[in-house]
Order: sequence, then C-alpha cells, then structure tokens
Amino acid sequence: MNDWWIYKGDRSVDRLARLAENQPPWRVFDGEIDPDYQAPSLDDERYAADRERGAGYIADEPEIDLVNTALYLRRPLLVTGVPGVGKSTLAHSIAEDLALGPVLRWPITSRTTLRDGLYRYDALRRLEDANLRRLERPSDAPPAVDTDPAETIGRYLQLGPLGTAFLPTERPRVLLIDEIDKGDIDLPGDLLTVLDEGRFDIPELVRLSESFPTVSVGTDDQAGTARVHGGRVRCRAFPVVVLTSNGEREFPPAFLRRCIRLNLPLPNEDKLYRIVAQRIGQEAADAAGAPGGLIEAFLERRSTGDLATDQLLNAVQLRLAGAWTAPEDLKRLSEATMHQLSGPDAT
Repeated sequence: MNDWWIYKGDRSVDRLARLAENQPPWRVFDGEIDPDYQAPSLDDERYAADRERGAGYIADEPEIDLVNTALYLRRPLLVTGVPGVGKSTLAHSIAEDLALGPVLRWPITSRTTLRDGLYRYDALRRLEDANLRRLERPSDAPPAVDTDPAETIGRYLQLGPLGTAFLPTERPRVLLIDEIDKGDIDLPGDLLTVLDEGRFDIPELVRLSESFPTVSVGTDDQAGTARVHGGRVRCRAFPVVVLTSNGEREFPPAFLRRCIRLNLPLPNEDKLYRIVAQRIGQEAADAAGAPGGLIEAFLERRSTGDLATDQLLNAVQLRLAGAWTAPEDLKRLSEATMHQLSGPDAT
C-alpha cells in the first residue's frame, strides 16, 4: 500500500487532510462557506444502500493510483469500460471510503443539457401560484405587492446534482456523471468552463443580486437548502467528479486533457472470487470458485460475449436460495442468469 494514497478502499478518513496540504496553485477555489448548509452524512440510514454498495467494491492498485491522482490534481476521473464492470460503483466506493456523504448522481441522456445538471427554475409553477393567490384575494382588497422577490424566487429554484456538488464546503462531495457518452456531442465542451473554474452563475438570481444579494434555494439532497450569494455558486473544495463512459463515442481533446483517464478491465478469476467473497460471503465464494463451479462457467460464457459481474452474483445468490443446486443444473442456471450483452449469442 502506497503512503501517498488518500483513497485506499478501507475508509481512511484521516488521510483526507492531505488534500488541503497539497493543493495545486492553479486549482485553488475560494467560495465562501455557508455555515447553515450541512451536506447529509452517508451514515444516515436513508443512504444505507449507497454505503453498502460502496463498501462492497474491490479496487486494485492501478485503479487506486489513478483515483488518487485525480484527487490530488482536482481533476475529473473519466472511467471507461464495458457495462457492468463497476464504473459507477467506484464513485460510491470513494464516497464511502472517505466519508464524503451520499453520491450526487447525474444520469446523462441524449436530451441532457448543462443547465439540467446545474439548476432547475420552475417559472411556470411560480406563475400559477401567483395567479392562484390573486384569485383567492378578496375583490375589494388592494393589489398584492411582492415585498421579497428573493424569498419568492428561491422557492422555485433547485440546484441539480452538478450545481449541488459545487456548493462551497470544507469537504468535497462526490459527483457521478453517469454515461456521459450518451449525451449531446456539445455536452463535454459545455462542462469545461464549470469544471475549470469551479463556479457558475444563476441568471435569475444575478438580476436580483444588487437588491437581494443572498437567496436560499433547494439542493439535490433530500429536503436540502443552501444560500447563494450574488447569484453565483463557487466551490471551495473541488468535488470528486467521476464520469463514466461505455466507449460509445470519442470525446474532444480539450475535454480529455482535463481528465484523468481510467479504463476498468474485466475482472479475472481471482478478482471474481474476491468480489463474491466480499459481497456474498467466503463460503459462497469457495463454492463458486471450485473446479466446474459458477466462476468457471461465467468465464467460459464471457469468452464469447460480454457479461456483467452482477450476473455472476445473481447466479451465486440463486444457488444459495436452493435453486438449480444439482451439478447437472449448472448449464440451465448459466443460461438463465448469464445472458451475453454482446457477441453472437446476445439478444
């Protein structure tokens, strides 16, 4: 184990202090911390599934090296690999290992825009509420005056996962930008300014900033709120940004040079054994790893088409439940749970 590692896969919280001690001068951010904003703790029972998912991840030394490289340099980590290899789970592992709270997840589709990740402003609902208040007002009442437009607009503004990740906090949040290769061709380029500068503006609040410099808005956390000063969100601790890609298209060089790139290989027999032991138990791993067992069947089927590791876990779990336990049932169990994701037999 290397002494310079911050993320080690064993919840070494105390090592996070090294980030502040080794900050690149070109990646310094000075957002003013909001003392009233508290990021949720991963120990909260609402996030038990996220914590369990992160704790079950097994990171090898090359992966840990590159995760820590991204941490030290305050750069996004672009994780590539076939579906099911553990790209998204790595983000949960970082959050669990360093106690950085629940992962902020931003799933990307072909219709996703940068603003979707930054914030949402429900102008239509604001107009509907204003009309409703007008209709409920007695006919002889004087016209209502909006004495605090900052408070009013704040109820209709909510930061997205990207926007919440850039709130100024002492400890960074983990942001998972999932399957960025599915997004519009311009999305990686649109992200560059935010990822480089660590800040973004909310135009609806900038217009009010002279009269109302501070506005409370919603966040992507459950029932979370935060204060925005001058219509601008600027980070203090740069978030741990994990972008995943299934390799469906190439990214522009300007985007790639700002990322630390990690390609997750398919797990070999030894790692599959360790994954089963970690997620299900040693006894189950011993049975699956025996000659002629499920790991051997998984590797044989994977040699002709892609499989996801959770398909192996499903098969092991079924046997633990008493299904298809006879030796002659192995083929039927494999066919039921290990459908190839690509290759001649994929459907």
